[in-house]
This record gives sequence, structure tokens and C-alpha cells, in this order.
Amino acid sequence: MYDHGIEQPVFEIAVVFLKKEENQEDEGRYDALELLIDEFKKTGLLVETVAGLAHEFIKLAAPVEALGKAAAELQIRKRTNIGMDLAFDWDQVKAFARQADGSLFSWCERHHCYHHLIHGIVNKSNLAVPLKYGCRKFYWEPWEPLLRRLETEGILKQVFPLHDEQKKKEMLRSWALNFWGFTRQPVDDIYLYFGTKIAIYFAFLGMYSRWLLFPAALGIVLHLVDFGSLQFLALPLFFIGIISWAVFFFQFWKRKNYALLTRWNICYTVGTGPGYKIFGMDLNSRQHPLEFAKMLESDNAKEKEAYQRDEWLGRLKRIRNDAVIILSIICLQLPFELAYAHLYEIIGSDILKFGLTAIYLLIIQYFTRMGGKISAGLIKNEDVDNKEYRADSLIYKLFGLYFMQTYIGLFYHALLHRNILTLRKLLIQRLIVSEVFENLLNNSLPYLKYRYKKFGAVRLKKKNNKGSPIGKVKVNSRVEKEYLKSTYAASIGGELEDGLFDDFLELALQFGMIMMFASAFPLTFAFAIVNNVMEIRTDALKLLVMHKRPVPRAAATIGAWLNIFQFLIVMSICTNCALLVCLYDEEGNWKLEPGIAAILVIEHILLIIKFGFSRFVPEEPAWVRASRVKNATHTQDVSRELLRTISGGEKMLNPEESMK
Repeated sequence: MYDHGIEQPVFEIAVVFLKKEENQEDEGRYDALELLIDEFKKTGLLVETVAGLAHEFIKLAAPVEALGKAAAELQIRKRTNIGMDLAFDWDQVKAFARQADGSLFSWCERHHCYHHLIHGIVNKSNLAVPLKYGCRKFYWEPWEPLLRRLETEGILKQVFPLHDEQKKKEMLRSWALNFWGFTRQPVDDIYLYFGTKIAIYFAFLGMYSRWLLFPAALGIVLHLVDFGSLQFLALPLFFIGIISWAVFFFQFWKRKNYALLTRWNICYTVGTGPGYKIFGMDLNSRQHPLEFAKMLESDNAKEKEAYQRDEWLGRLKRIRNDAVIILSIICLQLPFELAYAHLYEIIGSDILKFGLTAIYLLIIQYFTRMGGKISAGLIKNEDVDNKEYRADSLIYKLFGLYFMQTYIGLFYHALLHRNILTLRKLLIQRLIVSEVFENLLNNSLPYLKYRYKKFGAVRLKKKNNKGSPIGKVKVNSRVEKEYLKSTYAASIGGELEDGLFDDFLELALQFGMIMMFASAFPLTFAFAIVNNVMEIRTDALKLLVMHKRPVPRAAATIGAWLNIFQFLIVMSICTNCALLVCLYDEEGNWKLEPGIAAILVIEHILLIIKFGFSRFVPEEPAWVRASRVKNATHTQDVSRELLRTISGGEKMLNPEESMK
């Protein structure tokens, strides 16, 4: 927080321990919890202890000075007042730009500093320190992180971020419970509170929902108005319109993405991808230019060979893993999905159809979860240290599973049986029943888990104090209530992805459904916009109330999902052309009559439009480009100084040349 030029520290991190057991005093050992509290205070952190029903809690807050010194040790790159990104220096703090709320560090930077401070506590002596915690006795080995030792002993249970209650209440009023705002959201406040990745998601969701107004209006007009003799032109024109709309939307989203990053003073750089780490050296890390030049000069040939070997081995592993996933989809999932679609078509009883669908959903959930675990295991074997790249690879593999699961039945009814009425019925079921069910499930399950954990904590407290008059037992502390809430994690596991995986997956599957089958049921866009407006509020409530505060992630774009959306646009061109053929070729003879031939021509034209319009709208706004060019002029002096440093170092290395 920021008040009259002074940042007021807020408790933002909680450390959770098991409840202490009764013990006999041991004068020769230090109490682990007291020692940890002292170490926290030595690093400059503010500490507050809270006793819970089944756990002990330490709440941590960091004054700006403690965060600044940690940021300087980590050499966090921050935007300066002249527009350059430099490693943070606490002695030159006035030179660095502040956030929109006046704070010096963003939430992502603060969390990084907290992690460095609390996990950087090590035993700097040469002797093991004897520790105790209740009845447990153990040793803290030299140069061992204290938190790691406590975790190994089973004493430390979790370290998690805490909600800022004042800020949370403000965001509930202005965002989650502001139903009159339609798609309007405080994106800057979301960025400051949750970090870049979550803010980018909600910015995308809001813009996508607003842009849906155009195809939704066209779909309603097409559904309600009878165009008479021009009716045969209405669907092809609607099809051309929505493809053009989708292409323009994603181009303008890229522009908005650049604008947001510039507004938040985030320098967007392209990741190096696999093969960037050579002999344990991260090429993204800051390194003195003279040392870097010396290393390149001495080991240039050796590093080039290692780089090429790692690059091609990594590519071969990725090709192998992709082939495993694709073959699994073709050999295992495709026959299963086709069998379900065929049985659904031939069964006449609605009760039997409902039972078949229930069995199908149970089996497919297990299959998808198994596929997620296999995909995560394959990615670990790729030996890629770039976490974002590994997460994107997992997204591509899992989307293949969900793509087959979601659309194969629709393709079956649309193209093989050519049953448009059944297709429309399935689209309505998926868009209304499925979406509402997902929203209820995503918001009710975290609450039910919280109530179950709370009941378990109260019951355990009563059991441990059986026979002692303790009065009514309940969870009173706010930190314990937050601890009992579930983590914002992906359904496939939270190692590589957070809960945004499920949110983006839901959006991508919805986008594919409304785009690929638009010609069969144009009204789907109206259903989608109603669902998205609800999704904004329910996702906001889920983040602010139902879950712990998420660990911030610094992803600057929507990543792999952008490529998935682009792929779905291309797929929609092909599927809608096939649907138009089914609609206009009523006899089913597939003759290339003038109308059918025109549809095939439209397909090729739209593919050209898809890739042509992408060049028509520049991805980077003019004001962002001008700002970048202006800031680049300030780096010229620094660049000259860097060159002088390198050339001076070369002269020191070669004194004979400097004497010539």
C-alpha cells in the first residue's frame, strides 16, 4: 500500500507449521520456531504469530527497504524513469519508476523478493545446530536452508500468499459484484493485485466478450428475419463476416496486449526456448560483458557443438512425445468418441441417452486425467529448463485430447449423418447445460472443500481436547480460514500450470464450438456472450473469495492459447464450408453445382483473407512503437559505455596490442 509517499507494509505471506506437541525441556537445543522468527526479523521482515486449531501460523510483511535490498541481490530488472530497464539498485531507488498505485514493486516482484528472503535463510556456521520442535529433535546442517530442513522433518506444511483484506473488499465492489459494468473491469487493479498472467486473461476475456456483440447481433438477425429469395446468400455472407471478425479481433488483441505491457512498464522479450542453457549457463541471466566475452572466446567451438547437440536432441524428443500423444488420440480416443457418437445417434430413448452420456463423461474424465499425467511426464523428459515453454508444450498436447473429446461427436452428426437438427440440439446442450454446469461445479467444489477442511479442523481440536472444557470450537483467525481454502490450480495438476489452464480451455472450446458450427446455428454467439459476462463475475469471485491468493506468474501474453485460437479459425473455415455444402446440397449427391462450387471458392478466399488481414492491422500500436523508439535513444550512451568496457577489457587481456 502507498500512503503520503510511504509504503505501509501489509502481511502478504503466511508460513504454516504443525501444532506443537507437549515436550520436556532440552536446554541443549534451540526451539526451531523461535529461531526461524529471529532469522525472519534479521532479514528485515515484520513477523506476527497466530495460533490455529491444528496449525501454527507466521504472517510476514516486508518494509520497502527489505524488499529493495532483496531485489538488488536478485538483480531484478526494473523500468527506470527514462524508460530503460536496468538491474535494481537500492542506492538509486529514486531513478526507478513506481507502479500505478505508487508502490515501488509489483506483486510479482514482491513475491520473488519474499521467496528469496525466506528461503535464503541458511546455517552459515561450520557446525550443525541442534534444534527441537515439540517432541521432535533434529540438526540444522551447515549451509542448509532452514525451511527445507523443517519441510523435510514434516514440520513446515505450506508457504502461501495472503489476501489483502482492504484491497480485496475494494475489488469485490468494483469488479466481482459490479454487475452493471457488463464487461468493464479494473484491469490495472487486477494486475497490481494478482500479477501479469491473470490480468492478461481477464483483459482478453473482457475484450473477447465485447467483440462478440457484433456476431451475436448478426446471428439474432439471421435467426429472426426471413430474407426471402436472398436467404441462400445470408449464411455465406454471415460466414464471411464472422471469419473476418475473428481475424480482426486477434490482430487488435495483439495491439491491446502490447499497449497493456507498455502501460504496466513490462519489457516483453521473446523466450529463448529449448537449448538455451549451455554448461549450466543461462543466457537470459545478467552477466558482466567482459566475463561473457572471455568465456565466448575461450570455448566458442565447444559451446557451438553443445548448443547444436542440445537443440537437435530436444527437437527429436519433442517429435517423439508429440507422436506418442497423436497416436494415442487416433488409436484410443478416436474410436471411443466415434462409438459414443454412433450409439447416441441410434438410441431412441432419452433416458438411455442420458445414461450413456453420464457413463461417457465419467470415462472421458478419467481418460483426460490420465492423458494429462502422461503428457506432463513426457515433457519432463524433454530436458527443457524454460518453464513457460514446458507449460505451452503441455497445453498443446492436452488440447488435442480435449479437442477430440469436444468436437468429434459434433463432426459425426454434421458431416457423416448430416443431421443438422441433432447438431443444433447438441450445440444448445453444450453451450447452455454444459457451461452452466461447469460454472456451478467450479464455484461450488472449492466451497465444499473448504467446509470439509474446516469441519475436520474443528473435529480434530475437539478430539485432542476431549474431557477439557474449551467452549465452542470454531475457526477464528483469518489466516487459518485462508489456509483451509483450496489452491488456484489446474485440474491436470499445478506443477506447470495454474487454474488459468481450465479457464482458457473453457474459452477455447467455446470459441471452437461457435466458430466451427456457425453456419448450422448462428444463434450460438448470443449464448456465448451471455455466458462470458457471467464468467467474468464468477471467475472474479472464485479468485477473491473461493481460493487462496494465487502465486503470481509473469507471463506477458496468453501464450500457446493464441496459436490454438488461430488454429480454430482455420478449422472453422473448413468445417463451415462443409456445413454449407450439407445445407445446400439437399439431395446428398455432392455435385459441384454452381452454388456448391461457389462455397469451395469462398473457402479459398477466406483462407487468403485469414492470412492477408493479419498483415493489414499492425500488431504494435503506433504510440507504443514511438515510445519504444524514444526510449531506445536513451540507451545509446549506455551502449557506448558497454562497448568501451568490453574493448578496454580486451586491451587488458592483450597488452601487446595496446602498446602498438
